[in-house]
Amino acid sequence: MPNKNIIREGVDMERQSSRQEVVSARRGVMALSPLLFFLLFYLGSSILLRDFYAVSITVAFCLTAIYAMVLPDGLSLERRLETFARGAGDSNVLLMIWVFILAGIFSSVAQAIGAIDATVGLLLSLLPSRVMYAGLFVVSCFISFALGSSVGTIAALVPIASGMATEMGGGAGLITAIIVGGAFFGDNLSFISDTTIAATRTIGVRMRDKFRANILIALPAALVTAVLYLLLGQDVPEVALSTTGSWYLMLPYLAVILLAVSGVNVLVSLTAGILLSVLVGLGTGTIAPVEVMAKAGEGISGMSDLIIVTLLAGGLLELIRQRGGIDFIVERLTRRVSGKRSGELSFAALVGLANGCTANNTIAILTTGGIVRDLGERLGIDPRRTASILDITSCIVQSVLPYGAQMLIASGLTGLSVTEILPYMYYPMILSGMLLLSILLRFPYPVRTSVLPLEA
Repeated sequence: MPNKNIIREGVDMERQSSRQEVVSARRGVMALSPLLFFLLFYLGSSILLRDFYAVSITVAFCLTAIYAMVLPDGLSLERRLETFARGAGDSNVLLMIWVFILAGIFSSVAQAIGAIDATVGLLLSLLPSRVMYAGLFVVSCFISFALGSSVGTIAALVPIASGMATEMGGGAGLITAIIVGGAFFGDNLSFISDTTIAATRTIGVRMRDKFRANILIALPAALVTAVLYLLLGQDVPEVALSTTGSWYLMLPYLAVILLAVSGVNVLVSLTAGILLSVLVGLGTGTIAPVEVMAKAGEGISGMSDLIIVTLLAGGLLELIRQRGGIDFIVERLTRRVSGKRSGELSFAALVGLANGCTANNTIAILTTGGIVRDLGERLGIDPRRTASILDITSCIVQSVLPYGAQMLIASGLTGLSVTEILPYMYYPMILSGMLLLSILLRFPYPVRTSVLPLEA
């Protein structure tokens, strides 16, 4: 009898554990269901209607936010509203909104005084049409590496890209994607990038060691992308410039780029660019004082959709995090990891899914870094590889997120739909392939390890 009782108790405990696991899985899936709802509604409706302008991304996010709010989770509606408001009012969200506002004002005022036309004219006169695409990509890579910010690079260069597309008679989606792709090259590799700092500090490696492991994957991808753009550019006809403008009209853009490369905060750089645009415009008579205010208002209005989407996304993603969506992903992906290949693949999947749930690559790294570090130590994976995989994957995912800040600001500054830019994001696609090959083939792999104490 005692043996039968023990067996019966063991069976009951196993069944109870199984039921708890099912409940946990259900909660995890429910927590993540708003993201699935958004993708199915926005992309599904657009594909069904064969028109990606038919469904507004702002409306899609409003409906998704409503769905997330009414989703039962054991909390009162008031608590859900508090959680949503906390996410929408996060400091990172509010800072991003300020970037949108200043970028909108700068783009509108600079365009009114002729700064965009003058800058585009200079670039088109210096670069032959057949190397234009590759040249823009290299410039974007250089500026983003020096700046360490994909958002700052996009805010500075995308208006120029839009103007170039106008002069070249089309290809706005491709040219914008070239800038955005190059912006993430620097975001991934720069020593002053938030993602680099987050990856190296959470894993415990030196920046230069992570850079050496990282560049062995990122640089070949960038070179392949540049060659691809060279080939695509062979069919671009020579452009007969309609306007060239005066050199002094380029000063606002040059100032923004130089300040950004010098390490000045993007908000300060954009503010300086706005002030210089106003001074140049008033001094040359290309804009009147009253028109300055009107153009500034137009710039802010043009960013209204982005601001609304950013607030809604912040609140929505905080609800997902609070309900355990990220914890569910972490638990599921790390459950059966045993070897180095599966470990590195799980690192990439983990930070990628976390990035999709937070729409912020730095936060995704900080969220998953500790777990990945401990798992990597257990599996004997070189920490430089671990930090490199975290940074590369987060930048890949962030670059193609329809609701990511970078894609939204590129869309807002050009007036293009996100879906008109995404098909041309060749650098993230090629970088994804290089990362996967690196993991599967175990090459290139660091030989020496240089690890910082975690408390340093």
